[in-house]
Amino acid sequence: MARANYFIAALSLHIIWSLCVTKLCRASDLKISRTFPAILIFGDSTVDTGNNNFIPTIFKANYAPYGKDFPGHIATGRFSNGKLIPDMVASRLGIKEFVPPFLDPKLLNDDVKTGVSFASAGTGFDDLTATISKVIPVMKQIDLFKNYIQRLQRIVGVDESKKIIGSALVIISAGTNDLNINFYDLPTRKLQYNISGYQDFILNRLQSFIKEIYQLGCRNIVVAGLPPIGCLPIQETISFQNPLNRICLEDQNSDSKSYNQKLSKLLSNLQPQLPRSKMLYADIYTPLMDMINNPHQYGFEHTNTGCCGTGLAEAGPLCNALTPTCEDPSKYIFWDSIHPTESVYKSITESLIKQFF
Repeated sequence: MARANYFIAALSLHIIWSLCVTKLCRASDLKISRTFPAILIFGDSTVDTGNNNFIPTIFKANYAPYGKDFPGHIATGRFSNGKLIPDMVASRLGIKEFVPPFLDPKLLNDDVKTGVSFASAGTGFDDLTATISKVIPVMKQIDLFKNYIQRLQRIVGVDESKKIIGSALVIISAGTNDLNINFYDLPTRKLQYNISGYQDFILNRLQSFIKEIYQLGCRNIVVAGLPPIGCLPIQETISFQNPLNRICLEDQNSDSKSYNQKLSKLLSNLQPQLPRSKMLYADIYTPLMDMINNPHQYGFEHTNTGCCGTGLAEAGPLCNALTPTCEDPSKYIFWDSIHPTESVYKSITESLIKQFF
């Protein structure tokens, strides 16, 4: 939704957890300190570290200028100019420096033991979203997870595999594409649902997803809420705003906030139903909105256009080696018309660390 040396080298931090039966855990509620042997990632382009490189879709980021500020200036398939939040969290927790995509045929056994990303850019909880994008639905990422478990068992054995998965940090980040692709930009689901009904449909899918990965052994689960969707440059462009007077779409931001409130309540109600589970709602909306409203406090100068091309509509294949980019991405909140810059991901990561530590 990060430059290489943000985090304190070799520092292993402990996320504090507790079972919160009647309310969602807050940082001040968390009591039990623990470390994580692995990190497991599910979701969309905000957390896809390169799985789409290995499937037949146009939603790829394995070419310049993506990866412009990634170590070695390599386009890895990450939809940003550098690292993503999974990389930063894994580094901050002392697990590993980068979270590899599970579909990478060169994936090392050591990386299997410490965790991977199953995410696919362009996907959502609604299978129709992935059908339109020709990517991996979030629900189908469970199949990849099952394949991962089988490989992990071959490497470390069944018992140790259960321990790793049961102690792993699981991050789920999706939902934005469902609203953008299937509700706002294309009227597909709007013909069936009002916004509240479609939110409930998505959250019901998420609940089913959580229950399935719980049955497969996952216990420590962080679910990211929606960003302020109405502030994405692509959404402002599609609304046919005056290019000289672009502002966030308040109705879409309001939808994001109401979805997040429902998500928070869902997690607090679901956790007691799944014994020994720990579930946390990750607030993405608040820190990103603060950056948009107070850019100079964070060193940003451009809030409603991306660094790539005009910044109005370029993303994915439209942001390519022939597309000019800004001189200093760190001055921009958005890298392309949809995805934040590495600098924003760094600030969001710091916000999440403060929430959970």
